[in-house]
Amino acid sequence: MKVIICGAGQVGWQIARHLAGERNDVTVVDNKPDLVRRATDTLDVQGVVGFASYPDVLERAGARDADMIIAATHSDEVNMVTCQVAHSVFAVPRKIARLRGQSYLDAIYSDLYRRDHMPIDVVISPEQEVAEAALQRLAAPAAFDTERFLDRRAQLLGITIEENCPVIDTPLRQLTDLFSTLRAIVVGIRREGTLFAPEAGDQLFPGDACYIFVHTEDVERTMEIFGKTQRKQERVVIVGGGNVGLAVAEALEKRTERVRAKVIEINRDNAERAADALERTIVLHGDGLDMQLLAEAGIDRADAMLAVTDDDKTNLLASVRAKSAGCPMTIALVNDPTLVQLMEPLGIDAYINPRATTVSSILRHIRHGRVRGVYSIGDAEAEIIEAQVLSTSPMAGQRIGQIEFPEGVLLGGVLKGDKVVRPTGNTKIEEGDVLAIFALTADVPEVERLLQVSIDFF
Repeated sequence: MKVIICGAGQVGWQIARHLAGERNDVTVVDNKPDLVRRATDTLDVQGVVGFASYPDVLERAGARDADMIIAATHSDEVNMVTCQVAHSVFAVPRKIARLRGQSYLDAIYSDLYRRDHMPIDVVISPEQEVAEAALQRLAAPAAFDTERFLDRRAQLLGITIEENCPVIDTPLRQLTDLFSTLRAIVVGIRREGTLFAPEAGDQLFPGDACYIFVHTEDVERTMEIFGKTQRKQERVVIVGGGNVGLAVAEALEKRTERVRAKVIEINRDNAERAADALERTIVLHGDGLDMQLLAEAGIDRADAMLAVTDDDKTNLLASVRAKSAGCPMTIALVNDPTLVQLMEPLGIDAYINPRATTVSSILRHIRHGRVRGVYSIGDAEAEIIEAQVLSTSPMAGQRIGQIEFPEGVLLGGVLKGDKVVRPTGNTKIEEGDVLAIFALTADVPEVERLLQVSIDFF
């Protein structure tokens, strides 16, 4: 399949890496030569330097026989015009655009939208994706990372192992014996900065960042076993009243259980817009780093603080100040993956990577075939791949114990029909089963071989 990706930033690069790794014909377009060079040097892709919305640039990129175009530049206008040109001039069958402007989104999702007027097949809103991720973090306050899989019947939980964890120094195989009915499996451990897939004899130690794949119904029990208590989020302070913060506050207002939220926004126009849109939420105009303003927002009595401004350093520092004021749970929006390593030293409980959520969303929307979704862990260190088993897959008809998975791969869960099964060595993989697979990045190609990936995008 021939795909043109417009925008070679972190989002475009990650999408290109996934699609090129699946042996698609990928061309990357960007007006910055260094970004195009980075893509062509590190990936099996072609590159074109120029403005993606220009017809001659798309012509050079091969738009006349392209199957899909993904417009993921930093400009909403460029992304929309790119899709329009791809449709009107080159008749590209499938067009995906990343849009941030709420006004554009409101128009596109309203009755004013017509395919002929704005020919975009799938719209990805980073702000909406990040807001959803933030709400998931608030729903699992003891986890630093969380994502849903297998038709939302299973969940990935990232938790930090602390000194009071009841199962430290216990081999993982023994945990299986102790909690035989628990539908959960440890699929990844980050220890001293290194992420690996554990073996049955490995143990958990204080300070480990642990990734657990668990049935949704067993989340609360799993948290208790690993020494985590679930607290109700009744009072939340949101630093940042832009599109993300506003979307989170609106979602909290719609919940049946009462959540008292307060929003702090430094930009007066954004603060007034948020105040007009929200009914029960108090909006404060000012700097989220101002301790006096945080005190006015009741940060010492808050159950959680969410920092979602457009500045990473502000989010990190606001989280640190909230912690120092007594807030038990802080979540920071972090665009730069190199800053993630500061989370633990700074005492920040959880983070949201908007680029990772956007990449996952785009891949989820374009993959309508056997690979149903991909979720990136850390700084692209590993992935959770959700895929359906084909009849041609070497795994079909085999028991898990008979399959030669690479060392960096673990099976987290199996969806058989509408039932999620905890995988064991005796579990038989059958055609049509949906697997959730943890794989270190270096082992992804072998996973693709085992899956016999044959992606039907349409």
